[in-house]
Amino acid sequence: MSLPHKDSDLNITRQLSIAEQIHNQTIAQTCLTILLFLFGLFTIRAFLPSLIWGVIFAIACWPLYIKAKKHWPYHKPEFLLPLIFSCIITFLFMFPLTIIAVEATKDVQTAFTWVMHASREGVPPPQWLQSIPFAKDNVINWWNNNLADPQSASDLLSSLHLSRGVYVTQKIGAQIFHRGLLFLFTIITLFFLFKDGETVIQQCLRGSRRLFGIQGENIAKQMISSVHGTVSGLVLVGLGQGIILGIVYALVGIPHAALFGIMTAIAAMIPFCPIIAIAAVALTALLKVSSIAAITVVVIGCIVVFIADHFIRPALIGGSTKLPFIWVLIGILGGLESWGMIGLFIGPAIMAALMMLWCNWTAKKKGLSSHNT
Repeated sequence: MSLPHKDSDLNITRQLSIAEQIHNQTIAQTCLTILLFLFGLFTIRAFLPSLIWGVIFAIACWPLYIKAKKHWPYHKPEFLLPLIFSCIITFLFMFPLTIIAVEATKDVQTAFTWVMHASREGVPPPQWLQSIPFAKDNVINWWNNNLADPQSASDLLSSLHLSRGVYVTQKIGAQIFHRGLLFLFTIITLFFLFKDGETVIQQCLRGSRRLFGIQGENIAKQMISSVHGTVSGLVLVGLGQGIILGIVYALVGIPHAALFGIMTAIAAMIPFCPIIAIAAVALTALLKVSSIAAITVVVIGCIVVFIADHFIRPALIGGSTKLPFIWVLIGILGGLESWGMIGLFIGPAIMAALMMLWCNWTAKKKGLSSHNT
C-alpha cells in the first residue's frame, strides 16, 4: 500500500529537480547573454557612433524611403534603391563640406602668401582698422610695432614655431581621416538598414513584445516620433535659417556668403548658437562692408531666429514628442553635453520615453477612480 505514495514522492522530487535545473539554466543563459552583449559592445565600441548615426539617419529618412519604394518600378536588384538613397544622403553631407574645404584652402593659400609678404616687406595697417568702434589706437599702434616693420614682422611670425604648425596640421589630418572613416561606416550601416529595414523592424517588434509587452512597443514608437520631430525641428529648420540668412548675406555684399550661410545653418541646428554665427557675420560686415550691412544682418538674423525658436521649432518637436518644449530643450542641451552631436537626437528621445513612462505610472486606474468616486 505504500508504493503509490513513494511513487508520488519520487515524481514530486523529480519535478522539483527538473524545475531547479531549468531555473539554473535560465540564470546561466541570462548571464551568458549579458556577458556576450557586453563583450560585443566592447568589440564594436569604436564604431558605435557610426551605428547610432546610421540608425538616426534611417529613422529620419524611412517614411520617404517607403514612399519611394512603393513607386519604384524595379524590384531587382534589391540593393539599387538603398544605394541611391545612401548616395543622396552622402551628397547632402559632402556638398557643404566640399564648399567649406574649398573656401578654407583658398584662405590658407591667401594667408600663406600674406605671411611671406609680411616677412619680406612688412604690412601697413589696413583701412578697415579705422572703423573699429573701440581700442582703435591701441590696435593700430600694435600693428605698426609688430607688422609694419619687416624685421619685426619676421620675428613675430617666426616666434609662432613652424614645428608647432606642422604638429597641428598632422593632428587635424588625423582627425579628418578618423571622422571620414566613421562617416563611411555610417553610410554602410545606413545602406544595410534601408536594404533589410523591414526585417529588422519586425525582429525588433517581436523582441520588444516578448521582453516588455505592448508598453515597450509604445515607448519605441514614441522615441521614433521624437527622432522625426527632432530632425524636422533642428536639421530642417536650421537649414532653412541658413538658406534665408545666406541670401541676406549675399544681398548685403558680405564676402564668402555661401560659406557663412553654411556655418549659420550648422550653428542653427543647436539652440542659442545661431546668434554667435550672426554676430560673427555682422562683425565681418562691419569691418569689410558697412555699418548698414552689419545692422541689416543683425536685425534680420534676430527676426529669423526668434520666429524659428519660438514658433516653428516648438511646434515641430513638441508636436511630435508630445512634450513641453522646456523638456525638449533640456533633452537637446543635456544630450549635447553628455553625448556630443548624437545627443541632439538621443536626448529628446530619452526624455520622451521617460515622460511616457511617467504618464503611464501616474495615470489613474479605472477601478481606483471609480472606487474613489
